[in-house]
Amino acid sequence: MKQNKYDDPDFFDIYSKMPRSAGGLAQAEEWPLLRTLLPDLRGKTFLDLGCGYGWHCRYARSQGASRVVGVDISERMLERAHSLTAENNIEYHRAAIEDYEYTADSFDVVFSSLALHYIKDYVAVCEKVYKCLKPQGCFVMSVEHPVFTALPKQDWYYDENGNILHWPLDDYQNEGIRHTSWLADNVIKYHRTLQTYINNLIDSGFCITSLVEPRPSADILLKKPEFKNECRRPLFLLLAAIRKD
Repeated sequence: MKQNKYDDPDFFDIYSKMPRSAGGLAQAEEWPLLRTLLPDLRGKTFLDLGCGYGWHCRYARSQGASRVVGVDISERMLERAHSLTAENNIEYHRAAIEDYEYTADSFDVVFSSLALHYIKDYVAVCEKVYKCLKPQGCFVMSVEHPVFTALPKQDWYYDENGNILHWPLDDYQNEGIRHTSWLADNVIKYHRTLQTYINNLIDSGFCITSLVEPRPSADILLKKPEFKNECRRPLFLLLAAIRKD
């Protein structure tokens, strides 16, 4: 059974109060770099896997995408997406990413932001995405970085006074399920190594075009100096790939 924490009222209420939930793409520190991995979207068909509130779907329409489809497992997420969406040519579908009906050669761009580390069968998703892309189509994705997902605690190591000492890294090579505490207890995520993320794309037929491990920009650090520790280890992994034909 696929976990769907976002339809839990308490979890969704906490999630809704997060800065990136309330403020959208402007509050997502990785977005300026993730955006540069996308191709020109004018006239393109665009699929967003794990679309959440639909921020990226609406961005795609604002950039001239001709058809946009957002997929999410959460009914509450999609209700919020519908309430925020006034643009035409955006369709929202409720489905788990693994279960969505991927029609062959139907999209120019497939996008996924911070969703695939919740997916057990990443290989199957890579293969389905490859199938649904048109020749030379682009797959752009972000996930929590493997150095972040390796340990279930997903937190810094502190001294006795609560000061940050370092980021702990252990059990990195042991891929698989992690029961984390993120906004609630027992949030299921799946840890994969960097080589798995890359090689599964290559094995599915993709050509990797970009790999980015973003750090906060100087502008963000000026506005939010508390982000200085985010420069000490990568929090996100961004990948772009093209369907080879």
